[in-house]
Amino acid sequence: MATFYGIGIGPGDSELVTVKAKNILQTLDILYTPEAKRGSKSVALTIASPYVSDHLEIKQRHFPMVRSLEKKEPQWEQIAAEIVEDVKAGKNVGFITLGDPMVYSTYSYLLRLIGNSIDTQTIPGITSFGSMASVLGQPLTMDEESFAVVPATADADKIDQALAIHDTVVIMKVANHLDVILPLLEKYDLIEKTFLVSHASTEKQRILYGVSDLTVDDKLDYFTTLLVKKHPLG
Repeated sequence: MATFYGIGIGPGDSELVTVKAKNILQTLDILYTPEAKRGSKSVALTIASPYVSDHLEIKQRHFPMVRSLEKKEPQWEQIAAEIVEDVKAGKNVGFITLGDPMVYSTYSYLLRLIGNSIDTQTIPGITSFGSMASVLGQPLTMDEESFAVVPATADADKIDQALAIHDTVVIMKVANHLDVILPLLEKYDLIEKTFLVSHASTEKQRILYGVSDLTVDDKLDYFTTLLVKKHPLG
């Protein structure tokens, strides 16, 4: 039976792509890969490229990086319909996504739109914050510690609540939101207990141990994540 696979390819290092993901990639007829800007190089495809065969048909599709659902949903619907058509034509189809397909991934929306119309399988991947914790040598949780993941695009009250309640907080998509994040970290005296990593596990990796040098005017890369640890090791 032809199948649609959502494939997590991890945080950035091609060697962190799972054996399962590698094996599935090598059985596909068609691979959909996302691009943030039209005509731009797909980061996901670059990571997966060591495991992509020469015969594979690549369909690079644009996914608008905007908050408005009205601007995003028509594109999602079009791509989902195209995927269904390919699978119903007997093709094994994959969609690759950074990190894990079920964590802040466009794949989740495609899965909802596709529903039960075709056979689907989701292949998990290593999350960016899992890789980040390993790079830093800082556990995400220990013993009875609580752990939360929030996007920096969330309401300030939601981020505030996470910082107030949880022992460890991962804040994703931090770029362009320091004006909200930094005052909250200062409020809870967490500036020196916050780690910044961008492009985790890649050659472009950047690490900050404490964010006291950051200002609200700093421009951060899109692939920047904060790990806030109330009880860091060391």
